[in-house]
Amino acid sequence: MGKDYYRTLGLSRGASEEDIKRAYRKQALRYHPDKNKEPGAEERFKEVAEAYDVLSDPKKREIFDKFGEEGLKGGGPSTGAGPNGPSFSYTFHGDPHAMFAEFFGGRNPFDTFFAQRNGDEDMDVDDPFSPFQMGGFSNMGFPRSRSGHDNPHHRKQDPPISHDLRVSLEEIYTGCTKKMKISHKRLSPDGKSTRSEDKILTIEVKRGWKEGTKITFPKEGDQTPNNIPADIVFVLKDKPHGVFRRDGSDIIFPAKISLREALCGCTVNAPTLDSRTIPVVFKDVIRPGMQRKIPGEGLPFPKSPEQRGNLIIEFEIRFPDRIPQASKTVLEQILPI
Repeated sequence: MGKDYYRTLGLSRGASEEDIKRAYRKQALRYHPDKNKEPGAEERFKEVAEAYDVLSDPKKREIFDKFGEEGLKGGGPSTGAGPNGPSFSYTFHGDPHAMFAEFFGGRNPFDTFFAQRNGDEDMDVDDPFSPFQMGGFSNMGFPRSRSGHDNPHHRKQDPPISHDLRVSLEEIYTGCTKKMKISHKRLSPDGKSTRSEDKILTIEVKRGWKEGTKITFPKEGDQTPNNIPADIVFVLKDKPHGVFRRDGSDIIFPAKISLREALCGCTVNAPTLDSRTIPVVFKDVIRPGMQRKIPGEGLPFPKSPEQRGNLIIEFEIRFPDRIPQASKTVLEQILPI
């Protein structure tokens, strides 16, 4: 069951734009880490930011209403697209603190209102703002922030935002190109307001890249008047494979053989990543956990892709569930003690 962004903000599906803003204001103030020190408050603060990011954007909200979180994040059809049309894939990569600052015009609402409440930590966070509509703060004559955000030379870059990049062993074997669609906020020409922008990031996955390899796209995070956008970092992760598992530049093939084959010898047809089959003959007794290496049939070395690791055959011996008494007698006679 996916996330319900309406429930996160305490809203019904027919909520208006003003309802969404009001709900975000209330929930963000309630769970802001500067005010709420309870365990889980910061995670809740992030969830509220993600819910507002989706529901305040008409396109994202429409897709979420139709397809839920799975459709929104997993590549549900774009608005107006046919069944084979382009896809829309959303990932929240914003900074909830930057969103909070942008929502309140870069000022700290706690300083202005909460100090007047004599430190009452049990107050309803919606109370101080109930007389005002969103957008009314810019004309209230609040003092400028002293945090240095108004000086571009004092701005700090938001922390990097990481995403997993899943690739198959075949893609690591040959190399491939991945195109990742992101949605980020960019400053409008007025230098104050922001707009949502989609962008395609192209990643050239090199042959033999190891799991954990990082690919960085500088400053592709959300942009606001008060921040330096975060770097977007993709971290290479192996997709589970139906045949092999990976060990660095080696690939391991678990060969299942019978007890008879283990004792009497057999031929194992070892598959390769480029769809060939290599027959390997075994005449000696095969013990549990025994391995056989086939050099040069693994993955390319990252720094020397013309060379490759090993294909390792790892034996799994199937023992019978039961043996007839007549067979036991014969085995007792011929097997060594």
